[in-house]
Amino acid sequence: MSKIVASAGEAVADIASGCRLAVGGFGLCGIPDALIAALAARDVTDLEVISNNCGTDQHGLGILLADRRIRRITASYVGENGEFARQYLSGELEVELTPQGTLAEKLRAGGAGIPAFFTPAGVGTPVSEGGLPWRYAPDGSVAVASPPKEVRAFGGRRYVLEEALTADYALVHALVGDTDGNLVFDKSARNFNPLAATAGRICIAQVENLVPAGELDPAHIHVPGVYVDRIVHTGRQHKRIEKRTIAQEH
Repeated sequence: MSKIVASAGEAVADIASGCRLAVGGFGLCGIPDALIAALAARDVTDLEVISNNCGTDQHGLGILLADRRIRRITASYVGENGEFARQYLSGELEVELTPQGTLAEKLRAGGAGIPAFFTPAGVGTPVSEGGLPWRYAPDGSVAVASPPKEVRAFGGRRYVLEEALTADYALVHALVGDTDGNLVFDKSARNFNPLAATAGRICIAQVENLVPAGELDPAHIHVPGVYVDRIVHTGRQHKRIEKRTIAQEH
């Protein structure tokens, strides 16, 4: 069966309200913007998102957030998204902030079928001891807090147990994909995309360039086609800059 679908809208047509999504990208680099826009055009809500951050106020996952489509997000930082911070602090959004390396490993472990792992990151902090605010109440008190996690010693050092993450769907952006679903990412756009791709039960990839199967050098493939279920040829998308800094002329 062909993995190629005609449009981004067709690719995300079966994503329903309440689904959990693993979304690639870092800031605005390598985000599956066409797939996110197609999802925003549908009437889906109560989404649970796993992503490094939540785009910006006007782009990427920020579009879904502004429309109140996201119920919960697991991320490593708020980033350049004022609405993300506002919804979190006002109690409208549940947020599980996770150390960036831990988040990456939780997705990698989920894709590899590993249920949990021990890491030193967060030991001795609320990450392991619990109490991190997941959801605030309207009055500013903590309505839902993170639970404590198991801590064990190995070789005289303490480690915290972190559970793996998987998702109903993965949305990713690749520079090149072939008709068998093999993907190649461009430079830093490789970021969380391969990790999200493997963690999703159904992986949907938007690709800038689509080539016939067999054309890619196997040594250059970042995600094998066995992980990818649907491919949309979107062409080159407009590259947005999350934060521009310009040096003063002297």
